[in-house]
Amino acid sequence: MYQQMIFVNLAVNDVDVSKKFFSELGYTINAQFSDENCASVVISDTIVAMLLNKQRYADFTKKEIADSTKTSEVLLCLSAESREKVDELVDRAIAAGGSASGETQDHGVMYGRAFDDPDGHTWEVMWMDPSMVQG
Repeated sequence: MYQQMIFVNLAVNDVDVSKKFFSELGYTINAQFSDENCASVVISDTIVAMLLNKQRYADFTKKEIADSTKTSEVLLCLSAESREKVDELVDRAIAAGGSASGETQDHGVMYGRAFDDPDGHTWEVMWMDPSMVQG
């Protein structure tokens, strides 16, 4: 059965710094689709972050590239299997050179924290009590 994928393209200042950061979070760099201008970060079987230096990113748009340290162009949210996994990933991101973003959100059945990567992109990580999700 076909599973739709998402390829999130983000402009970065330094591809090597981005590769190191996301590798330290436990994600794999797909060498087949990575080079000096781009890192293909495999987040899951259906989620890939394509981290492109600004020159390469500009090949795909005629719009001005946002300075993600000053403006918010996107909020990325990843699910986690538990509250502990939320904390693990965000703490790892901060230790790897990211920074905490916003306040911890604890609503009992939902728990989330966020971090900014070295380029200022905001990544939210959240857990939701599975009994609250109707299927």
